[in-house]
Parts: sequence; structure tokens; C-alpha cells
Amino acid sequence: MSLSPSQGLSCHLWDGDVLCLPGSIVSAPGPVLVPTRLQTELVLRCYQETDCDLCVRVAIHLAVHGHWEEPKDEDKFGRAADPELEEPRNGEDNPAGPTAPSQGLAQGLWADRCPTLLLTAFLQAQVVLSFQAYPTARCVLLEVQVPAALVQPGQSVGSVVFDCFEAALGAEVRIWSYTQPRYQKELNFTQQLPDCKGLEVRDSIQSCWALPWLNVSADGDDVYLVLDVSEEQRFGLSLYWNQIQGPTKPWWHRNLTGPQTITLNHTDLFPCLCIQVWPLEPDSVRTSVCPFREDPRAHRNLWRAARLQLLPPRGWRLDAPCSLLAEATLCWQAPGGGPCQSLVPPLYQANVTVNKTLELPLLNAHPNLCVQVSSWEKLQLQECLWADSLRALKDDLLLVETRGLQDNRSLCALEPSGCTPLLSKASTRAARLGEQLLQDLQSGQCLQLWEDELRALWACPMDKYVHQRWALVWLACLLLASVLFLLFLFRKDHVKGWLRLLKEDLRAGAAATARAALLLYSAEDSGFERLVGALASALCQLPLQVTVDLWSRRELSAQGPLAWFHAQRRQTLQEGGVVVLLFSPGAVALCHEWLQDAASASASASAPHGPHDAFAASLSCVLPDFLQGRAPGRYVGAYFDGLLHSGAVPALFRSVPVFSLPSQLPDFLGTLQGPGAPGPGRLGERAKQVSRALQPTLDQLLQALGDPGGPGGGTRDGT
Repeated sequence: MSLSPSQGLSCHLWDGDVLCLPGSIVSAPGPVLVPTRLQTELVLRCYQETDCDLCVRVAIHLAVHGHWEEPKDEDKFGRAADPELEEPRNGEDNPAGPTAPSQGLAQGLWADRCPTLLLTAFLQAQVVLSFQAYPTARCVLLEVQVPAALVQPGQSVGSVVFDCFEAALGAEVRIWSYTQPRYQKELNFTQQLPDCKGLEVRDSIQSCWALPWLNVSADGDDVYLVLDVSEEQRFGLSLYWNQIQGPTKPWWHRNLTGPQTITLNHTDLFPCLCIQVWPLEPDSVRTSVCPFREDPRAHRNLWRAARLQLLPPRGWRLDAPCSLLAEATLCWQAPGGGPCQSLVPPLYQANVTVNKTLELPLLNAHPNLCVQVSSWEKLQLQECLWADSLRALKDDLLLVETRGLQDNRSLCALEPSGCTPLLSKASTRAARLGEQLLQDLQSGQCLQLWEDELRALWACPMDKYVHQRWALVWLACLLLASVLFLLFLFRKDHVKGWLRLLKEDLRAGAAATARAALLLYSAEDSGFERLVGALASALCQLPLQVTVDLWSRRELSAQGPLAWFHAQRRQTLQEGGVVVLLFSPGAVALCHEWLQDAASASASASAPHGPHDAFAASLSCVLPDFLQGRAPGRYVGAYFDGLLHSGAVPALFRSVPVFSLPSQLPDFLGTLQGPGAPGPGRLGERAKQVSRALQPTLDQLLQALGDPGGPGGGTRDGT
């Protein structure tokens, strides 16, 4: 190792490595040397013609920052009369040659103050240079001196070249430089070194002659690491997660002999998964490669493994195996479902730091506050972080206060239609209760969530207004009960029979009306969508509350399939409803893909899925319910006669009732309506109504698929 300063500079390399402790930035009373730029160059250090090592040459450019009162007598600075010591002008040639950067650029700091400059006639800096490459790291200390004759505040003074850091072939190296003490942020630079395959001079590096050659290939769901070496050669193989934020994490390490093929499942792939291989010889060169950085499966696995969690009192973190390029925003989730509305303030708009505690810019916590994490404008994660600790969502109204000049302020209420100004004539709940909400805010009944110079957020409870509305409802019910009682007294015999019939109908009708059903299907083609629409319309004629994405396309487009399904599923299950899975060949293929069934993964990959297909998005929530035994009582399965065979439904989903339509419609309707379902006779009549509405569309679809035999004939899945 050696140092090469540019003309006019002198430097000294301290023996041995030093400890890399940058410390905090301090201020200086006079001029100091600071780093301005880092430059690197790959060079070969050769001991003989065919015995060379790869190393990284680093150039540190230095400049002077700060001012001092220059004395009148220049002799006090010890300024030399020799014109060769005069400061070079901009544009002059660099006398240091091509291996050293041009004079006038520099990097570093000084440890002495202005009086020292007056006495010693030079400016001094101690520069720390850090070099990190998996699995080693190293720091060196350079002492640089600049003659006072070259010191001009705000101007470059030269550069120092460190020759050089030894590096492993194929490694990713990170280089830092800062001064001691620090007067500004450190400079950093990351460089990917070539391996033996990418070097034109590999014949000069002996370790490349016996280096194991690594190839990566894929076959279905499996990925193969093929190492082509001789039978007797011994080498090491290491798999690790290379993280930009945080230390590198080793995952798998083996010492092997001879040709090897290592098999990885596609679920093990991550963008930061890297492979390092080297011969088991002294001072052998290591080759590193990260082949999955652009693999779509690796990025899907990364988001499936990512988790949002709450760290009290007001902290949160995003846990993930690799660094993520993502945006995080704060949003308000209303209890009635719908999209989570973004708020001011936002969180970290870009480069969210993973595996690190982040602080929410809030004054108080609230269960309706949620965090959304998006990547490339696609919602990936959403969690209402206080839902467990602060119970369920509250029926609170969020007020946004905007502050202007001279203590002027305006208030609006955040609603699904937008931010409604208070005291406006709009036909919304916030407008109707505008005066009461202002009184609540002034009397301190609202909770302040966030505040800065321009805005503030308030959560105002709406429970008392809901209670007032229910009081009117109870009063109306009491009045109706009194009227019925008087009728009963006047016409006792007739009313008795009428009330008996009314009681039976109300029991069945009330139970059925309260039953909600969410239909999920795979949008394969327009014919199948018409069949699902016919089923949903027929079920609506019964006392059922049916939800299907066909009727919510605008809402689904605004929220995205995952957020829309998450809100609808939660609302349906909270109301005691049921989720209906309509199986089709495309839906079965998607389920097999998620269940890692290699036989149907290719068929699922080729099936088209539209932008409104909620079935594919719902599997991330549906499958855990079945795998963890939470599905019975909450899910029902169904398929259409002639389109699918009962054996084609994956075994995992048979833990809940699965019906064939329309042949098993009575049992299907009885399960949908739950304990309050009517008797077999009435169920039979309703099943006939649904069948009459469903059969023409089913026959038309079967005919279009080339199956005129209808139910019982050949099926699309070939069973």
C-alpha cells in the first residue's frame, strides 16, 4: 500500500488499521480541509507476469472551507518565494500523471485551528478511509498537510491517491471517507467488482484458473445452482442476504467437493439473495453474484414476507428480509369500510428503512389511523396499527384544520366524498352537525392527533349523535307497539291469527335479511361473468344481501382489488355473513399455484386475469383462514354443473360445504340463509326460482364452450 499526493500536498499513512468511528459533526473556528469527491479505479497488482491480484485504487479530493483574517505580512505564513509553490490556476495540466486525479480536487479534514496554521505554515487534516466488502471491512488513517501558500478558502487544493485496497472478485464494495474530527457528512461510494468471467485479464490471476464456475438455471418452481468443477476440487459455497440498510446476513454455508447441483425452491428467492463461491485454498479469491435482483418471483416473496408492526408508544417498523423501495403514508379508515383516506402529514415518501423503528408524527394514537405501504404506485401493505391495543374502529369524525394568516382558520370534515366544510349546505352528516361539531371542538371534546404551523387534525366522537338517533327510533317503536296492543284488544280473535303468521314471517325474514353474502370468482371471460351476475341477481330476490365485484367496479378501481376485498370481507364477517367461493377452472388453477402445485402452476400462469379480478387478490387472506382452521362457518364453496367436476376442487377447500349448482340449490340456499332459513317446502320454491334464472345463462355458456350436453357432460377441466 502506498500514497500518492498531488503536487503541493504531503501525506503520511499511519501503520495498521484504525477503528471506524465517525462521531458527530463539529464546527470549526477557521479554515478546514473537507472531502469533496471520491474516485475509484480497478487495477492489477502483479508480483509476476501471471501472478496478479485485483485491487481498488481510491482518489480523495480535498478543498478548503471556512475563512480567516489574513495577516498583512505574508512572511508570517512562511510563504515560499519559489514560484513552484504558488497555487496552480484552474485549467492547468495535472503533473501527477494519469494515475493521480487532477490538482484542484480533494477530500479530507484538518485537526488544527487557525493559530496552528500561522505557526506551522501548513493546514493539516486526518482523513479516515473505510473499505467494506463481504465478509471483511478495513479502515486506514491518512494525515494530509497543505502548505499555507496553497490555502485559498472555497478552492480545491489537490488530491491523495491510496494505492490500493485488495478486493474479492465479484464482490460489492462500499467505500466511505470522512475527517477526524468530522466537519461535514462522510462521502460514500458503492462499486460492483467483476468476477473472473468478466475480466479480460483473468489469465494473469492464478486464483481464476481453479475458480468454480457457477451457473443458475430454473425448471418450474425449482432453481438450480450448478457448479462445474473437477471431481477432486474442494470449494466453499455461501448464500447470504446482501442488505444496503444494515449488516449482511449469512443464510447457508457448506464446504463441498467436486461438481455440485444445489436446489432452491422458488419461495426461497429474494432480490437480495447472493451467492459466494471460492476454492478452499489459502488466500483464495471469492466470487459473488446476486442473480435474483430482477426476478419477479423474488419480489413477490419479499412483499409476502414483509410485515408492519406497532412499537408503542408511537413507533412503527417495516420488517422485511431485504431493503425495499417503497412509500409509506398515514391514512384514516372509517368503520363502514371503503378506502383508507390519505392524510397530512405523510410519512416517509421514499426509501422506507426496513427493520428499523420509525416514529409516527402524532400527538395521540387512534384506532382509525392506519399505515399504507406502496411500491410503484401499487398498494402492498395496510395495517391499522392500534386495532388490537385500542379495540375496534370508532365512529369518529376527522376534522382537518387549516391555519392562515392573522389567526384565520378553516375546518372541514374528512368524508368518503372529500373534505366537507363545516356549516356548509351539503347533504352530509358533517354538514348537518356542523354547529355541534364546532362546539365540541371548542369545549375540548375532540382529540388532537397532529399539529404544525399550517394544519391540525382532530378526531371528534359521534357516539352521542348516534344515541340521539336511536332514541327517536325507540320512541317510534314504542308508539307502534301501543297501536298494535290497542288493535289486539279490539279484534282479539282476528289479530291472534294474523300475529301468528306475521311472527313466523318476521322470524324467517329478519334472520335472512341480516345475512350477507360476498361472492368471489375468477374473472375468466365475459360468459362466466354473465353467469355469476345471473346468480347474484337471483340471490338478491331472496332475503340476502349480496356483494359482488361486478357491481362495484368503480369502487374496486379506486381502491384496488386487495383493499376492496379486505374491506368487504371484514364487513361481511362482522355482520355474521358468509363468503362464497365460486370455483371454476381458472380459480382452481390459481389456488393450485398458491398452494405450490407444480402440475397446474403453468396453466394458472397462462390464464388471463383482468385488473378487476378480486379472486386472485383475495387468496392471500382466504388461504390462511383455511390453513389455520378458521374457515368453517365463514366460507361456502360452489361450482356450476358441467363446468367443473367435484374432484377438481382442491382438498384444502373441502373443509367447508361445497355445492354443485343448480343441482344442489336447496342445500346451498339453506346454508347461505343460516339458522333462520325457512322450511324445506319454501326452500324448494326459492331454489326453483334461482334455477330458472340461472339455467339459460349456464346453457348458453356450455354451448359456447362446445359442450351442448349441458350438466353432466364433459367439463372444461377435462374431468
